[in-house]
Amino acid sequence: MVQLTDDCFRGDERLMPLDEALALLADRIIPVVDRESVALAEAGGRVLAADIVSALNVPPHDNSAVDGYAVRQFDLPADGNVDLEIVDRAAAGHPASKPVSAGQAVRIFTGAAMPEGGDSVFMQEDVEASEDGTRVVVPAGLKAGANRRKAGEDICNGDTILTKGRRLRPQDLGLAASIGTESVQVFRTLKAAIFSTGDEVREPGQPLAAGDIYDANRFVLRGLIEKLGVVVTDLGILPDDEATIRAALEKASHEHDVILTSGGVSVGEEDHIKPAVEALGSLHFWRLAVKPGRPVALGQVGKVPFVGLPGNPAAAMVTFLRFARPMILQLAGDADTTPLIVQVRAGFSHKKKIGRREWVRASIAANQQGLAEAQKFPREGAGILSSISGSDGLVELPEEMTQLEPGDMVDFISFNEVGA
Repeated sequence: MVQLTDDCFRGDERLMPLDEALALLADRIIPVVDRESVALAEAGGRVLAADIVSALNVPPHDNSAVDGYAVRQFDLPADGNVDLEIVDRAAAGHPASKPVSAGQAVRIFTGAAMPEGGDSVFMQEDVEASEDGTRVVVPAGLKAGANRRKAGEDICNGDTILTKGRRLRPQDLGLAASIGTESVQVFRTLKAAIFSTGDEVREPGQPLAAGDIYDANRFVLRGLIEKLGVVVTDLGILPDDEATIRAALEKASHEHDVILTSGGVSVGEEDHIKPAVEALGSLHFWRLAVKPGRPVALGQVGKVPFVGLPGNPAAAMVTFLRFARPMILQLAGDADTTPLIVQVRAGFSHKKKIGRREWVRASIAANQQGLAEAQKFPREGAGILSSISGSDGLVELPEEMTQLEPGDMVDFISFNEVGA
């Protein structure tokens, strides 16, 4: 299990810029150290725990890039045609048994190993072969080494092809397979526990009494966390009872690497998460200079990290994507915790306070000139979950900005990029 140092999340009471908060987390979080070996076919989405180094060249031998005829460049005239004898045939997996000597050629197919003596390949459509397949007339002007792929063109013996901390994608599995990798060392899969609290919170499908609401954030959190390759235990909805919450937290801390919830971490008489966490470890509020959002609760249940996100759905999702997500990725050993941010043209105006990082929910559409343009969702409230479902991503506005105008270039984080 992940073990944090005491008071790992202790912060201060000032409004903290997001970049500073992320840097502090990166400095304080201890990644998972447990490793295991898994078959390559089962390693998709896992995080590498050791570099993969090639012990061979890819391709392992010089080979033809086209269907045609392997020749010796030395035999070709400066101008005019030359008639060559076809002495053998080479196909992928079936190399020629005879070398190419003076005045000779070998019929060769794409991927076949270059025959001894051959250094260049004519494409079959550029030559004239006899009907009986014994001779071929080739023209002048072939560039030395034409249509010949050299051994190690893709990967050389000793190359590090994939590095520790990389989350393996399908193309990475193919790259590892190309050097004969059978199994890989990966970090153990992280385990997360999530739960909601509140006597008024109900599971979908249950009847609602006066004052009740359906639990939405837990479903959002579970989906987001599982897309990070983390195994999630859903502890459901806990009642507003400190003893029950404390018991659930303590049990979860013995079986999980991180615990998350949204809402319910305040100082009201019915907010029991704060005293329950403090009784088992420690809890600190990080006051981030962001909108939407409010103080994020970071703490430890024993030595296991606890994250308390805002209760408003939009605020919970934004703070998860830009704050909790990189923390969880680092816990899992992932070296790439920063989402891809691209610039797009703004199709709206927006006023904001200086000194605060702000996210505007937006969709991307082509404007009249055919250029990608961000359009703001019509409703901005932190409790409007439809604004997340109805958008393509987040326009991120920096602390120093106070006024955005249509046509300005802005940073954009696609929900596809962060698995949302």
